[in-house]
Amino acid sequence: MENSLPDLAIPEDLLNRMIEHACQEYPLESCGILAGKEGKIVDFYPMVNTEKSSSCYRMDPEEQLRVLLEMEETGMELSAIYHSHPHTAAFPSQRDVDNAFYPDSLILIISLMEKNTPQIAAFQISEGRIEKKAIKVMKTRRGSYEMDSIS
Repeated sequence: MENSLPDLAIPEDLLNRMIEHACQEYPLESCGILAGKEGKIVDFYPMVNTEKSSSCYRMDPEEQLRVLLEMEETGMELSAIYHSHPHTAAFPSQRDVDNAFYPDSLILIISLMEKNTPQIAAFQISEGRIEKKAIKVMKTRRGSYEMDSIS
């Protein structure tokens, strides 16, 4: 891709909270926003899926605007948009590709096809092209972080 984005680095506790959000919303798709800088996630915002669907999501526009303004005020970037696939793999559907409106942020997908072992993957989607990105999980070790790669 012409403007390749950095891989995603996310603290383990935030990743676990995203998975928990996806499990709470099951069998519907969950969705939310990941805030950070240069691919390093520092916060996440679980959002309401106004579609109430197991095969698509739509964020409430007012809630989305509030979150984006808060991120701007704190100097954070829209690093990624996440959503779950309750019954399919962690790979973008055609609808995901068609609705990738933020080419400067990644799409993170949590698959709950096997609910006891969620699969997570990140992608850059631009002009219909899909590029898989690595996810580095930052684990807390004695006040610092260690990285593990999951994709």
